[in-house]
Amino acid sequence: MSGGRNGGLGNAAGGGRSNAVGSGPGNGRNNAAGRLLRRGLRSGLPPGRPWRAGAPSGWTGRVRFLLGRPGLALSLLLLALVLLAAVAPGLFTGRDPLTGVPADKLLAPSVHHPFGTDQLGRDLFARTVHGSSASLRAAGLAVGIALFAGSAVGLLAGALRGWVDVVLTRCTDVLLSIPALLLSLAVVTALGFGTVKVALAVGLTSVAGFARLMRAEVLRVRAADYVEAAHSLGVRRHAVVLRHVLPNAWGPVLVFAAVEFGTVLLAVSALSFLGYGAEPPQPEWGALVADGRDYLATAWWLTTLPGLTIAATVLAANRIARALEREEEASVR
Repeated sequence: MSGGRNGGLGNAAGGGRSNAVGSGPGNGRNNAAGRLLRRGLRSGLPPGRPWRAGAPSGWTGRVRFLLGRPGLALSLLLLALVLLAAVAPGLFTGRDPLTGVPADKLLAPSVHHPFGTDQLGRDLFARTVHGSSASLRAAGLAVGIALFAGSAVGLLAGALRGWVDVVLTRCTDVLLSIPALLLSLAVVTALGFGTVKVALAVGLTSVAGFARLMRAEVLRVRAADYVEAAHSLGVRRHAVVLRHVLPNAWGPVLVFAAVEFGTVLLAVSALSFLGYGAEPPQPEWGALVADGRDYLATAWWLTTLPGLTIAATVLAANRIARALEREEEASVR
């Protein structure tokens, strides 16, 4: 039996070298496990999740793919412009978002002021462009917190099982039972005001969804044949989890992060609207909507145009996320 075990391990480590040691059932089982494990490692995908031959490859294929989906192409363009505005607002406007001209207050949208001006004579387009940085940074930070914290919780629950799984699952159930906005308000009230604290509050309230999805994916991958093959070859549990389980459970969680980005951006804007975000006069999308609510009858653009900017960004992010979700589902099938 020891000869069969050594032969199987040698075959698995040698990448195809034949070690004709013994012919017992243990040797055959280990040889089969080694072949299955090597096949999964060479392909980079677990059995049952092959790369789809019809997926677009190369620049020509990607352009043709986008031309056949104008909604997706428009969403990508819009989101790219918003991200560029957040990184380099000077490319879109040269006006100071904090300095106003009292004589130009409450001007309607025009060529010189595409979004009009506010009650202090500040250019609303400049404030919207510069406000994209704070809003997107807060949303991205919140998604990052939820992604990594939730993935860690779900990975521990799915990998360790037992009482650890029970405790962590019950905690996520409790978090999911509380309305997200109410929980965010409670957390940000305890932490204080500010963009970073808003992002932290929204991120913590989104951890439970990521944890539940990661746990489900870990349990699915753990039942795969190549994971059982790794265990049968004597690979330690933490090595199996980090080398085989986590990489193959990560894809759906990343897609879920893209799906959650729009929801998180709405939550960040809602808290900013309520006054928990950046301190005035720093521009932020939710705060811009709040600033114009007293002028809806006389200056509709103060609330409508920043609100449409939020809506367009969220819709574009959701459209891209749906496309990624369909690709992930197709790869699983």
